[in-house]
Amino acid sequence: MTVFSTVRLGILALLLFSCTKAEDKSQEISSESFRNEVAATEVRTATAERKSFDYLINAIGKLEAQSEVKALVEREGYLEKVSVLEGQYVQKGQLIATLDRREAEFALEKAKIAVVKAQSELEVLKTQFHLALESKDSAISKTVQNRILVNSGLSLAEVELKEAQLNLSRCEVRAPVSGKIANIKFREGSLVTKNAEFAEILSTDRLLLRVNVLESDIPLISSNQRAEVYPISDSQNAIEGRVTAINPKVDENGLVQVSITLNSVKNLLPGMNARAIIRAPQSNSLVVPKDAVVYRSGRAVVFTVENGKESKWNYVEVGKDNGRRSKFSKEFPKTVPSSPPITFSWRIRLLSNL
Repeated sequence: MTVFSTVRLGILALLLFSCTKAEDKSQEISSESFRNEVAATEVRTATAERKSFDYLINAIGKLEAQSEVKALVEREGYLEKVSVLEGQYVQKGQLIATLDRREAEFALEKAKIAVVKAQSELEVLKTQFHLALESKDSAISKTVQNRILVNSGLSLAEVELKEAQLNLSRCEVRAPVSGKIANIKFREGSLVTKNAEFAEILSTDRLLLRVNVLESDIPLISSNQRAEVYPISDSQNAIEGRVTAINPKVDENGLVQVSITLNSVKNLLPGMNARAIIRAPQSNSLVVPKDAVVYRSGRAVVFTVENGKESKWNYVEVGKDNGRRSKFSKEFPKTVPSSPPITFSWRIRLLSNL
């Protein structure tokens, strides 16, 4: 039994010695060797820049003609002739429709006859009151003359003649402004009422885009500010425009209407949907590529490269971004040097390796 015990002790001692030696060997592996054995994670780097930063305000809306005027029918009657087609360009004052004129023409003829009759009556009264009309007292002469005009009916007849001429002119519908005809409401032969809308006239040489912008973005927008407009019909090509009006009232949804005037109207029509990007320059901003900002536990993080080879993460407060670049709402911690320029490294999945 003593011999077997001795052998067991010897085997145990040998095993313990081997484990200790292996442990010592593993502890002797340097961090440099470990780095050489683990594949490096490739990253891209960029230098943070302090410069003007264009914050992009996106909004959608509909194109409108700069001037949209309704052509109204000024009297009741049957529509005799429509002289234009939708889409046709007309000049201000151009005849676009005509009502049945017969009734108005008859009224005009009656008014002319009434004037002639009143003039004859005036001559009779002048003969009767010629002594008063020839009076040396100018006040008496003028008073008698006015009474003769009234009593003869000439004054009233002349007013009725002007009214008949006006009613006849109202049988014609004319363009109140220059532009293109849109939305004709009636056809020839239709009975229309007074002040009925015949058509719309659009000044399509200039178009507006009205968009609704969040009230928080309004301080960043001002008149004549540059904007890019992308019609839905051609979403790849931008049309330059300028902010021309900002509604001073916020609606119940916290939105403010902004009007943008387009510099070109080629292939565009009122009513088209379009997207606007209003550029709001932010001066003296610390800017990095948007992809350089990653998030860990809901907090924004960027990595700075130090000593040319080591990276360090920094919690940051991200401000606005324009889809490609982000600015910081606050400066970096004081521990991060600002000179020489800060260099960032990033990779979308970098934090998953920590």
